[in-house]
Amino acid sequence: MLTNLRYPHTFIQFSDGSFSKVMPLSSYLRMIMQFYEHLDTHHSIEETYVFPVLAQRMPSFSNNERHKNAHKVIHAGLDKLKGLATAWGKDPTTFSPTVLRACLDEFKTPLFKHLGEEVRDLSGENLKKYYTLEEVDRLPM
Repeated sequence: MLTNLRYPHTFIQFSDGSFSKVMPLSSYLRMIMQFYEHLDTHHSIEETYVFPVLAQRMPSFSNNERHKNAHKVIHAGLDKLKGLATAWGKDPTTFSPTVLRACLDEFKTPLFKHLGEEVRDLSGENLKKYYTLEEVDRLPM
């Protein structure tokens, strides 16, 4: 369930405009849109198929609990990011690293906090509290 942590770091690292040393703006904006689509799909799968199963035994995956609430916060920032990337794609002269960085800063901390919480909550040690090994093998992950 954990997304590749290197990928978000890549586009966040380049958000100061330094991406222009290695790729054109259009490629960087495509990277942002791919990140949006990847994370949106990832969260949709989790909320539709994985969280309901985990919530049967693990309270942190219940409706209105930590993981779903984190998704809401993250998606508010992601939706803003998508809007900015779309606008910059239509008119590249309006691109602003400062605006991009401010947008990323709004949801970067909740995103990485959420990823860390998922790693912790889905660790073997934590899963042992709720499931047998055989049950873990049958989980939809």
